[in-house]
Amino acid sequence: MSTKHELILRYIEGLAVGEKISVRQVAKALSVSDGTAYRAIKEAENQKLVNTIERVGTIRIEKKKKENIERLTYAEVINIVDGLVLGGRGGLHKTLTKFVIGAMQLDDMMRYIDAGSLLIVGNRLKAHETALLAGAAVLVTGGFDATDEVKKLADELELPVISTSYDTFTVATMLNRAIYDQLIEKEILLVEDILTPLSETITLSTKDQVAHFNEVNAQTAHSGYPVIEKSGKLVGIITSRDAVGKSDTELISKVMTQRLITVTGKTSVASAGHSMIWEGIDLLPVVTDSGALEGIISRQDVLKALQSAQRQPQQGETIDDIVKKQMKVVEGPPQSIEFTVIPQMTNQFGSLSYGALTTLLTEAGNRVIKTHKRGESVPENMTLYFIKHVQLGSIVTVEPRILHMSRRFVKVDFDIFTEGELVAKAMFMYQMFER
Repeated sequence: MSTKHELILRYIEGLAVGEKISVRQVAKALSVSDGTAYRAIKEAENQKLVNTIERVGTIRIEKKKKENIERLTYAEVINIVDGLVLGGRGGLHKTLTKFVIGAMQLDDMMRYIDAGSLLIVGNRLKAHETALLAGAAVLVTGGFDATDEVKKLADELELPVISTSYDTFTVATMLNRAIYDQLIEKEILLVEDILTPLSETITLSTKDQVAHFNEVNAQTAHSGYPVIEKSGKLVGIITSRDAVGKSDTELISKVMTQRLITVTGKTSVASAGHSMIWEGIDLLPVVTDSGALEGIISRQDVLKALQSAQRQPQQGETIDDIVKKQMKVVEGPPQSIEFTVIPQMTNQFGSLSYGALTTLLTEAGNRVIKTHKRGESVPENMTLYFIKHVQLGSIVTVEPRILHMSRRFVKVDFDIFTEGELVAKAMFMYQMFER
C-alpha cells in the first residue's frame, strides 16, 4: 500500500505541465494535512517535477531528461535573474533553445530569433512585440516595463515577458553560468542511471524458506537478494554467507541481514562505490524515501560506470578538471608528474592551495597504482604538509612512490619539488576496488 507521500507525488506527476499548485489545493484534493502536502511538494521540487517562483507560485514543470539538462525553462530564468513576470505566465514551463541579445537594429535582430528563443533587450517596445510574434519570449533588462498590448499578446501566445533590474551583460553572464553548471551536472553519474530496476530484480519474501533461497541461488549464482514485505518495503538482504549451514526449513526472515546499507536513485555512483568498498559489500539496494525497493546496483555495475565515465568528454569543467589539465607525465625513472601553478590553484595568499595539491596527488597516485595493478582505487586517508609555500607560476614536480601494496590497500608516498627543492610531502592510503 502506498504512503500519503507517494500518493501526493503521483498526483503531482499527473497534473498538466504549466498548471499551478498550492499546499491548500493538494491537501483538499487528497484529504491530507497541510504539513503532509507541503513536505510532498518540497520533495516534488527536489525531483524537478515543480518549480516555485517568487511572486508567481508553484507550477508543474516538465521533468528534464538527462540528455536535455542543459536547457533552461523560463521558470528557471526568473529565479536566476530575480525577474518579475509581466505577461505569459502560462508558458513558464517551456524550455528555451537559445538566448539572443538585442544589441542591433530590429531587422538584423530578427534574423537570429526563432520559436523557443529568449530575446534579452532593454526598453525597445517594438522589439518586444516582434519577438513574441516570432515565437520567442522576452527578457526586459534595466527594470523597464512592457506595454499593455505586449502583455496581452504574451498571455494569448503563452510566451513569458519577464522584467529584471539587471543590465543586459550581467543577465547574459548569469544565464551562461547556469547553463554551464547544468552541463557539469549532466556528466555526474547517478545511481538511477545504472540501477537494475525492480521489474528485473529477483526478490525474496520474509515468508520464504532457506530452501527456496538455495534453489534460486543455484539457478542465478547472484551474490545476494533483497528481501521485501508484501507492501514492497525493503526489510533485509540475504546472501550465501547468511544461509550457509542453516536448515532448509528456516525462514529467510530469521537468517537475513536486517541492518542494511542502502542508497537512493539520486546518490552519485562514486559515493555508492565508496560505500561498497568501505563496507566490503557487492550489492546495494536502491530505495525510495519511504523505504520501498526501487532496484539494485552491483559492484560490477559501478565499475563499468566509472570506467565508461572516464572515456567520456567532460562538457562542463569543474575545478578538478581545470587542475588536472595542468598535469604532464614525465617519463622516468622515477615516473613523475609536472604541473604549473595557475591562478585557479591558489589560495587567498597567492600560493598553491591544499585543495588543488590534494587533487593533483590523488590523480598522480591513481596513475602510479594502475601501472602495477588493475582496477579502480579510492583514497581512504591522507597526510599532507607544506615545507615551503609554492608561489603562483611555479613549476612543480611530484614523485609518487608505492611503499606497500596488498590485495585491498596501497600506501603511496609523495615528494613534491620546485626547482629541485623539496617543498611538500604526503602519504596517501588507497583502497582497491576490484571485480
